[in-house]
Amino acid sequence: MNDDFGVIAWHEDGRWTLARMEQTRDVGHINDRLKAQQGNGGAVALIAIDESFFIVARTLGASMQMMISDVTYATDYEVAAEIVEILDLPFPEDEDESQPGGDIDLLADLGMNAMELEALSDDPDLYPDEQIDAIAARLGFGDEFVELYDLS
Repeated sequence: MNDDFGVIAWHEDGRWTLARMEQTRDVGHINDRLKAQQGNGGAVALIAIDESFFIVARTLGASMQMMISDVTYATDYEVAAEIVEILDLPFPEDEDESQPGGDIDLLADLGMNAMELEALSDDPDLYPDEQIDAIAARLGFGDEFVELYDLS
């Protein structure tokens, strides 16, 4: 049993639409869902894995971008290891410090720059679900996110 939570959001007709993601640890499934839902601004997936880390993935056209809030979880979680491999990042060692990895600027055109996302990733007082809630709010679909999250 895990405590994962994931949503996919896409912008259509001037507003955000959200749906839950049931398979949060399958990168192929995440990519497929994103490609199936992309509107004029692409689609964004926000995923909290346990109480450990979060993933942001985005498709725009044929390209997919991803970031992980803490690459060191690649030693403990298969999905994190897969993302580290896909992003061609060095595999973390046990003594490595916590740090985000990947396309940290993937939300810049939606209003959340790399510095904000990195600061959120490094905040030790927030759980991953709170971090993705903050991202959703910053991108403009916070209320919809909270409504969807509260139903789970």
